[in-house]
Amino acid sequence: MKTALISDIHANRSALEAVLADIDRRGIANIINLGDSLSGPLDATGTADLLIARNLPTVCGNHDRQLYDRPKADMGLWESWIIDDLSPSHLAWIKSLPKILTIDDMLFCHATIDDDDEMWLHEMGPDARMISRDLTGIQDRLGATEATLIACGHTHTPALVRLPDGPTIVNPGSVGCPAFEDTRLDPPFIQQVGAPDARYAIVEKTDGLWRADLLAVPYDPSEMASLARAKGEANWARALETGWLA
Repeated sequence: MKTALISDIHANRSALEAVLADIDRRGIANIINLGDSLSGPLDATGTADLLIARNLPTVCGNHDRQLYDRPKADMGLWESWIIDDLSPSHLAWIKSLPKILTIDDMLFCHATIDDDDEMWLHEMGPDARMISRDLTGIQDRLGATEATLIACGHTHTPALVRLPDGPTIVNPGSVGCPAFEDTRLDPPFIQQVGAPDARYAIVEKTDGLWRADLLAVPYDPSEMASLARAKGEANWARALETGWLA
């Protein structure tokens, strides 16, 4: 049975529509959302309405949690952009999301099993750029689980890791945010995948082993880029259009 993994939509309704259309075209009924669905200077309400209508199994990401776990004055920029746009029903949906989902021998989380704001398969490397984490670092964050497949997001970077005598871990990449800059750090932490496509993954167990197809779906980002520019976010717009930052 095939399962589609989506993650880190970040209010990019156009990218989400493209990914869901691609999944539907392939006839895949099982879709898991790994969180960080709404925060960003794009279309949070349209994204929320689409996800709620599809009723997808969804875990809570760190940016989802930050929409309700602190006063508005203490919210980060990505949440401040959208908090006034969301209805009580949107916020109720976000608050209802679990931190972890388990289905059969699959485990789904946003970042790591114990922390929704910690990179798992990646870490910050030289020049404040993202690099792959080494085996020990990945294993140290595993904990006790009998899952043979773990799916996580958070880093916006597609990856597949097979742990020796352990599970396969898959990060599908980001549906809606192909590059970002964390200006809270000095120098700013930058990640850019170098293509504007909407990312997702399809996983399937075959002969006892997990296979993952890491997919990139081209789509028209112009509407979302216009929304970003209307909020003064030229870097977001450039990332959506190119997969790179200025």
